[in-house]
Amino acid sequence: MSAVVPLALIPVTLSYLGPDLYGLWMAVIALTGMAAFADLGLGNGLLTRLAPCCASGDSRLARRYVTSAYAMVTGIALAGCALLWLASGLVPWRTVFNAPDSISSGDARALTLACLTAFLLNMPLSLVNRVQFAYRMGARSNLWQAAGAASSLPLALAAVHADLDAVVVVTAAVAGPVLVNVVNTGWTFRRTLPDLAPAWRALDPATGRQLLRISGLFGVVTVLMTVADNADSLIIAHTRGLAEVTAYAVPARLFIQLGVIVMLVNQPFWPAHGEALAAGRVTWVRRTARRMTVVSTVIVLLPATALVLSGEWLFATWLSVPLLGDRWLLPGLALWWLVVAATSPVFMVQNAAGVVRPQLIGYAAYLGLSLVAKWYGAKWWGISAVPYVGAVCYLLTVVPAAVHGYRRALTRPGTARTLERVIRDDTSA
Repeated sequence: MSAVVPLALIPVTLSYLGPDLYGLWMAVIALTGMAAFADLGLGNGLLTRLAPCCASGDSRLARRYVTSAYAMVTGIALAGCALLWLASGLVPWRTVFNAPDSISSGDARALTLACLTAFLLNMPLSLVNRVQFAYRMGARSNLWQAAGAASSLPLALAAVHADLDAVVVVTAAVAGPVLVNVVNTGWTFRRTLPDLAPAWRALDPATGRQLLRISGLFGVVTVLMTVADNADSLIIAHTRGLAEVTAYAVPARLFIQLGVIVMLVNQPFWPAHGEALAAGRVTWVRRTARRMTVVSTVIVLLPATALVLSGEWLFATWLSVPLLGDRWLLPGLALWWLVVAATSPVFMVQNAAGVVRPQLIGYAAYLGLSLVAKWYGAKWWGISAVPYVGAVCYLLTVVPAAVHGYRRALTRPGTARTLERVIRDDTSA
């Protein structure tokens, strides 16, 4: 559903909004992606902390972690919404996105407010997905997320059919996941995991500080990663114009579904590796990571190849979006997602072990290098250079750090002590 719904919306919304307004929408989505750090990494930290609680059956500690995460992320979201609406009139949104004269300042402000507000409200609501993954409910979580993606389609189509304002159409498209997460949260904590439901009496400052210690590092990594990965549309907007943002964002939106596949395949191993490392099963973790590197790459390679071979026909006939004669863009996007797919399994091991500093160093180097390289690449060679430059910078910075962090996660003293204890217990038995 996450792959089909955006594709189904492209021909409808692009023709209804026009290339300039659609390009603005894609640029705002890139901005919301860059703001993914706003939860301070608490979602990732919660997933890392809950996996051992699930393995040990400690629901009281798990509830304290869940309550602390919801309290902090809800506070951040509400404060962010208040600040956004109070300061939105002072921000020159047309200048921020380099919007042409065809887009009014009011439309730029309203569209930005709609997307950013939906993003902020969804931050605490999406924590339920982390809880579900930690408690071996990945399939159920994916079904709820599929329902959220699917709900965007009828809402947006209804707004288009009613000939509503463009901002209302965009608001309808981004509201679906928020509404479904409200239902998922209520259902999960009332019917499925009532022992983990957030409660004021479970709010523990000490547990919150423990969660923040691991979450802070995840938050910094998320800042670096999301800014670097979502800066493409903003770079193209300022170097080539909003029209070419649309020419880049539409194919990129198609290929980003490969990232959904990468997450779908690899994220369940985050809590699984956490449980395995807690039990000292280092050999299983190493073997599984090797296998998943192959599986993740192959699973992305097949659809990526199909998109490269049929992409020009697809965009010209179904989506009615020509590739501007630039046939190198699709192979570049495929290369980028293949690199990401190959490295994702080793990141799952590091996240499970709480080894975050190598990722921080790698992404900091990647951010500094890629922003400059993408800017000049887009300016000199056009939009097709952006994914190639990103892939090369990723290989030079993030991949070496990922390999180092993976080895450190498997050999860190805590893991070694746990392994020795398990071997000793098995020998005694």
